[in-house]
Amino acid sequence: MTERRPFVLLSVAVSLDGYIDDNHPERLRLSNAADFDRVDEERQNVDAILIGANTVRRDNPRLVVKSEERRAQRVANGKPAYPTKVTITASGDLDPGSKFFGAEGAEKIVYTTDGSQTTAKERLGDVATIVALGETVTPAAVLANLASRGVERVMVEGGGHIHTMFLTADLVDELQVVFAPIFVGQNSAPRFVYEGVFPQDFRNRMELIETRAVGDCALLRYRPIR
Repeated sequence: MTERRPFVLLSVAVSLDGYIDDNHPERLRLSNAADFDRVDEERQNVDAILIGANTVRRDNPRLVVKSEERRAQRVANGKPAYPTKVTITASGDLDPGSKFFGAEGAEKIVYTTDGSQTTAKERLGDVATIVALGETVTPAAVLANLASRGVERVMVEGGGHIHTMFLTADLVDELQVVFAPIFVGQNSAPRFVYEGVFPQDFRNRMELIETRAVGDCALLRYRPIR
């Protein structure tokens, strides 16, 4: 993209064998209390947090800044207490009662296709802004629309298909990966990324800008070299 777009921070916690969850009904919490607090601090500094529809259904996250002090600091800086919550759905099939659509006062935006716009508005029009972006929803189109709404910094938090969309489109400006000291070992479990053509491959390595121990986990921060 040549036009101005938001800065994209992709944040993920993974097992040592590359999974972001297991196949059990309850969500697998890979990181620890110290890392949850670190992620909360990152959320404080963004204008929007983006996840895929599968993550809304599977994890049912609130996706908010939990610290009252951090929310107060956002307000003092002239921002809403909570970042805008963003999701992408090709079908519009989401539960309006999900925690994602909770009434914390955060703006919610649902990006969908032209074909699913009516379904999305019927199901979610009372709890979110519905935006149709054509026959398919691309990360570039999502970022362009967010930029038109004044969003300057986006935190992408999953799941694997969303990670793959943004990384293969070369639209990630910083990657934060937290490795948990466990193995999942289930081939059908959700992975960090899926098959695709990634610009950052063996010919175009990313730049490691920080490593840090976070309790028993390890944080690695990368930036692409463009």
